[in-house]
Amino acid sequence: MMAAIFFAAVLLLSVESTRVSGRQASNLQRNALPQVFQVDDIPHSLNVSSCPGYTLSGLEETRTGLTAHLNLAGAVCNAFGKDVGDLTLEVTYDSETRLHVNIFDTANSHFTVPESVVSLPSVPQTIHKNDSDLVFNYEPSPFAFWVTRRSEPDAQPLFDTRKSSLPMTPIPPVIATDNSTALDGFPIVFEDQYLQLTSALPLDANVYGLGEVVASSGFRRDAGTNGGTGTIQTMWARDDADPIDRNIYGSHPIYMEHRFDSSTHTSQSHGVFLYSASGSDILLLTPPSSNVSLIEYRLLGGTLDFYFFSGPSPQKVVEQYGELVGLPTWQPAFGFGFHLCRWGYLNLNDTKDQVVKMREANIPLEVMWNDIDLYHAFRDFTSDPVSFPAAEMKTFIDELHYIPIVDAAVAHQVNATDIYDPYTRGAELDVFIKNPNGTEYIGQVWPGYTVFPDWFAKDTQQYWTEALRNWSQSGIDFSGVWLDMNEASSFCEGSCGTDANLSNTSPPFLLPGDPGMPITDYPEGYNSTISGPSGNITVNGTLTFGADGSTSSSLSKRGIGAGRQTGINLNVPPYTIHNGFGPLSVHTIATNATHAGDFVELDVHNMWGLMEEKATHLALLKIQPKKRPFLISRSTFPSTGKWSGHWLGDNFSKWQYMYFSIQGVLQFQLFQIPMVGADTCGFQGNTDEELCNRWMQLSAFVPFYRNHNQRGALSQEPYRWDSVANATRTAIAVRYALLPYWYTLFANSSLFGAPPVRALFFEFPDEPELFAVDRQYLIGRDVLVTPVLTPNVSTVDGIFPGRGLVTWRDWYTHDVVNASIGTNTTLPAPLGHINVHVRDGSAILLHSKPAYTIEETRQGPFSLLVSQAADGYAFGTAYVDDGETVPPTPNATLTFKARKGALSIDTHGSFKIAQKLDTITILGTEKPTRVSVDGKVVKSWQYLDTKQKLSIGDLSVDLNGAVSIAWN
Repeated sequence: MMAAIFFAAVLLLSVESTRVSGRQASNLQRNALPQVFQVDDIPHSLNVSSCPGYTLSGLEETRTGLTAHLNLAGAVCNAFGKDVGDLTLEVTYDSETRLHVNIFDTANSHFTVPESVVSLPSVPQTIHKNDSDLVFNYEPSPFAFWVTRRSEPDAQPLFDTRKSSLPMTPIPPVIATDNSTALDGFPIVFEDQYLQLTSALPLDANVYGLGEVVASSGFRRDAGTNGGTGTIQTMWARDDADPIDRNIYGSHPIYMEHRFDSSTHTSQSHGVFLYSASGSDILLLTPPSSNVSLIEYRLLGGTLDFYFFSGPSPQKVVEQYGELVGLPTWQPAFGFGFHLCRWGYLNLNDTKDQVVKMREANIPLEVMWNDIDLYHAFRDFTSDPVSFPAAEMKTFIDELHYIPIVDAAVAHQVNATDIYDPYTRGAELDVFIKNPNGTEYIGQVWPGYTVFPDWFAKDTQQYWTEALRNWSQSGIDFSGVWLDMNEASSFCEGSCGTDANLSNTSPPFLLPGDPGMPITDYPEGYNSTISGPSGNITVNGTLTFGADGSTSSSLSKRGIGAGRQTGINLNVPPYTIHNGFGPLSVHTIATNATHAGDFVELDVHNMWGLMEEKATHLALLKIQPKKRPFLISRSTFPSTGKWSGHWLGDNFSKWQYMYFSIQGVLQFQLFQIPMVGADTCGFQGNTDEELCNRWMQLSAFVPFYRNHNQRGALSQEPYRWDSVANATRTAIAVRYALLPYWYTLFANSSLFGAPPVRALFFEFPDEPELFAVDRQYLIGRDVLVTPVLTPNVSTVDGIFPGRGLVTWRDWYTHDVVNASIGTNTTLPAPLGHINVHVRDGSAILLHSKPAYTIEETRQGPFSLLVSQAADGYAFGTAYVDDGETVPPTPNATLTFKARKGALSIDTHGSFKIAQKLDTITILGTEKPTRVSVDGKVVKSWQYLDTKQKLSIGDLSVDLNGAVSIAWN
């Protein structure tokens, strides 16, 4: 669902009146920054050049690290707030691979993330001061610190705040259009409304993470070199339709840096995580003529609470981050199926019709979804009694998996005769966010005036569980829940419903598809004026692509610098982060809204989505105690993966956005939210046949696979075009065959934090030509995906990692790829074909007979694909359980090991595997004269010399014990 597309109309009404937080004394608006900004009678220079930094004293060694006092080293500067004179430094060697450096106000008055929201590991009992991979170093006056590897004490530090390591200041704006990128100095600044800390980075550092964002630079972030402008990543959750290079739904202040040593031709990775919910800017810049790049943190509050992860591989960094914030939740097997949704299935018959037509087209459909069309008067936890009658919904849902939407805002009762239990029960339990004066905070969303659950209130979990249980029992017996609008989004600014006419329940704008709001946009190269509205690849035998001579996208990168551009609304806090909407209270809950525990929205805003996800996950466990909750949510924060998956928001039906979806999936592997995917074929605007064909194939090879589009747009279910239907059937057959592999990758994610989807350099870290590749990716370590991401082509370029030392085989034909070394290889890619290749040294358990549903597929037999390396080696594992029970639950792990002429299968665990292994395919072997299984000769085998392929069929191998296969 989207709201942001309508924001322009709302913004015109709202930008002239900006509400500010309870800690802010005045309501200020400027067209340009004044030289002196005054709040609470304290002048602020808006310049850190005179800030003195801090001096370290009172150092004490502890069992696990050290503590010290940090005192202001000179006169206060009050650049963007009141200087805090007394700080505490705590350094803890949490483990051999994790270092914790926390700088906080000694009075403990600054906001920190409560333990009730994110539960981090307890203080370590083991001493790691002398065996940690990381070493904390410091200078006492002015205080600065740097982090090095114990094995490389003289190498460039991983993180370095010393003035001597940074460029000379002052530096004019590094981004010419944005005065806020002027670098006046690099002291540590710790004020009540502004914190700053800067670290040097290697020139043109390979930095990944810092999101959520649709980055024009790709998965590798722009450090401001080689023609780039640099990066300003703002952490402020925002409902906007996938803008490029701006803050959007989630906040993740973690990055991974990957360093290549040109002298040894080896690489190491490390991670840096700022544990903060504060609104902030994180800048990646390279000043002119500088021999270093830098990262600068600018926060509106909180503390400087850093965690460092030593890696040294990309995968280890991701796993170490997961050990801190929590490992991903276990996914139910059905979640890996194909999901279908749209805003615009107006009634149950319309929804049923999609299920019927998908079955008629023999396109597997696992999960059916409904958007807000389901609701009565757009109200949460309801179904419309006419268009979606509850009794008929219950019958319909009994036939398949079903997921409904839950929006963040709960409709306010219109009057005393308005019976709406989710509001009245919430008011009774006192669980809604309030204004500073204690009255209900009333915003405006789809049902009209609304309230918002306060996740800090003591009875909110009970309230949320009751609401979901009552809904389920009313007939909406969901298999999972879709959480939307949870930044949280509000269509008006401030508590606009206070003293308003609550009976006005109409949205304050036209809905897409209504008269006056037609959907006229199409993918790049398609002109509906010339080719008509069908979206077909050809019309009357004429190719529609480029019919008007235009093949480029109308979307472009925005100019960074909204924080200080003329005409942008500036309000306290005195430092204005680069929020895409300008004032922080626009299109969301106002920053002065109050929560139980005396928290204010300014401090907790970025966590609203996470807290809803946690509450929903726990509610589903209460409602269905033995079943794994399946959640997909929009707004995310560190540790969301413990509770939910994520979809990449309100994207566009553009080729550009299909490409962007890959970086989005890769970002969220780093963020430990691996169940992620885009709205396939695009949400906003009209898709066309060719784009949907390619996108349906691409999304079959990402974790979350859903087709979803907006109201009033061209229908894009995969059965709508024959070519798309054929492409989808082919791709889903491969996806369902690979389900044991996907399932195992996600088990390893839940157990160890290993990312299921990987950038190529994750597996091949010493090949610099891979560091910026984000048009290809790996599923696990063994499956390489090379999608077509541009229109009107029949080939695709892709690089094959390994520099000639790895053999890659085509998934479909099993042919060895004759790949160029270290550069692109051109591959045939006719419409309907997505290139997939298998790495040598792999052993992959498959479903040999993909069926219509996940359960039918899981009940069928297994097959095994072994792609041997040159020396005969291959290895793989498979995790098996019932696919739905919350762990701990009976499970089994199969291990496959191959060498020349032999393959062993070992199984450990208590889960009984009913399905047999019926086929084994071994690639890269010589022709045998004899094949045996557990010593018994097998006759049903074939050998294809041109592919070095041995196929052993008609087996019925029990996988509950040890198995040996031999050929010679």
